[in-house]
Amino acid sequence: MIVTGSLLLTSVDALAQQTPRPTTPPAREGEVDDQEITIEKNRKIEMPAANRLFNKIPSIKPSTEQRKLTYEFNDRSLSVGDPKLSPSALPIPAAQSEQQELFNNYVKLGAGNYSSFYGEAFGSGQVMENIAVDGSFKHLSSGIGPVDGKNSATSENRLKLNGNYQTDAFKISANLGYDREAFYFYGYRRPQEIDRQTIRQKLTTTQFRIGIENVDPDRNIDYSLKTGIVNLADNYEATELDWGTNLKGSVGISDQFVALFAADAYVTQRSDGPVDNRNLFRVKPTFKYSNSLLTVTFGVNAVNESDKRQSINRTRAFPVLDLDVVPAGNIHFFAGVDGDINRNTLRTFLNENRWLAPQTVLANTEKTWDLYGGSKGELGSGISYEGKVSYARYKNFYGFNNTWPDTSQFFVVYDGDRSHVLTVSGQVGYTYKELFRSTLRADFYDYSLSRMEAAWHRPTISGSWSNSFIVNKKLFITTDLYHYQGMKGKNFVTNQIVTLKPIWDLNLKIDYFLGKQVSAFVSLNNIIGSNYQRYLYYPQQGLNFLGGLSYSF
Repeated sequence: MIVTGSLLLTSVDALAQQTPRPTTPPAREGEVDDQEITIEKNRKIEMPAANRLFNKIPSIKPSTEQRKLTYEFNDRSLSVGDPKLSPSALPIPAAQSEQQELFNNYVKLGAGNYSSFYGEAFGSGQVMENIAVDGSFKHLSSGIGPVDGKNSATSENRLKLNGNYQTDAFKISANLGYDREAFYFYGYRRPQEIDRQTIRQKLTTTQFRIGIENVDPDRNIDYSLKTGIVNLADNYEATELDWGTNLKGSVGISDQFVALFAADAYVTQRSDGPVDNRNLFRVKPTFKYSNSLLTVTFGVNAVNESDKRQSINRTRAFPVLDLDVVPAGNIHFFAGVDGDINRNTLRTFLNENRWLAPQTVLANTEKTWDLYGGSKGELGSGISYEGKVSYARYKNFYGFNNTWPDTSQFFVVYDGDRSHVLTVSGQVGYTYKELFRSTLRADFYDYSLSRMEAAWHRPTISGSWSNSFIVNKKLFITTDLYHYQGMKGKNFVTNQIVTLKPIWDLNLKIDYFLGKQVSAFVSLNNIIGSNYQRYLYYPQQGLNFLGGLSYSF
């Protein structure tokens, strides 16, 4: 399997600073000048790797594998130095498929330190010959946290229901989801008496999506159309209603030439104080030519963005060009240029940093252009690799920083001028007979900012190493190691810049099958035991563990 090491960055268009500014604002970062909001007409949006396209151009009668399109409902977030630590070792297909062939449903229960409780259930069934449904529920909570006991407790509940109706020509899918997260703003100064109710935050997300897509591999026209509504509400009277529709399609013109089309429409209303209507519309027509030595993709990516509160209504368009040369075997060399508009919403920001202050200023990020090049391929004996260098220009590049005077909350700081980011990334993967799989990745970032003092809380180096083992038919082991360093934050009360200590997060999970239907699991997280801070004044749990049983049926 070829490992993807690319880092797609998007740029921001609107701009704005955030929350209340200190009386003596530092270096005017994050501030958006009026002249920056002039109407521009060169806007573009880059779709998530959601091109229903494949590395090889589909012929007029492509294979099923070629026609299969990967699809993402949400557009890609600005991924410069992914701020989230989400340990998840690579799964082992052999182990999972063996269990799934026997049993489709399961229930898991577990508990651990920090007064933690875990419960998960999954069920599926065939209602009729062409109709399948499934549902899942997950609960994970910690009664106490890393500091001040219950004042840093967390709880999350997730419910998902899915349904599919499939014929020989098309598939209709629908899903309903409900998420509830409860936590506390525990980054306050100590010692201090705190009323827990004044620092409690609750995020509730409800979403419904439905779509139709082609499943006939012999059709010359491939398509996918999906639409859905997501509603977010928090504990501070903020709500965000987001309706998104995505259309993707391809038409085989010849065995070597394919026309592609992608379009997105997002209509968003955010109420957090004054009501704000923020819309984004994208159109991306491209063409792809391919032979045994060369693949060329070219086209235009255009986006219209409007924001009632910012008084913005503008359109940007950017060229899309990607070259992929295969000099020998499975070795590829690629280069290209593209641009995009990254859609920033309250929900996407909260997914990155849950401790946002109320009335956070929202603005999109524009990736004016991104020049990139690199190589990827398979070297044989189970080894694959990818290396990439990217140099991109952004407008409204953003970071997170502590608010003033309450440093326990964060606002978004935008660089309303031009910012440049150099990214060097590499990844190596190794697979041995489906018994062992390992992936090692590293990313290096260099930020050149116009108005911000630093890329607040974004790393200069990030890395991960994930491994999966099948020891025998009963014992499965996965491990993850994450590393982040170079993050900086600023306390606007003391006017001090703080460089956070490097993060090393080592995790281990062991699954042992006690029988055909019963297994035991133990998950050890942050084995190194450091109460590292991903965001200033928010130490994380040290060594924590979960243990429990799973029953399949």
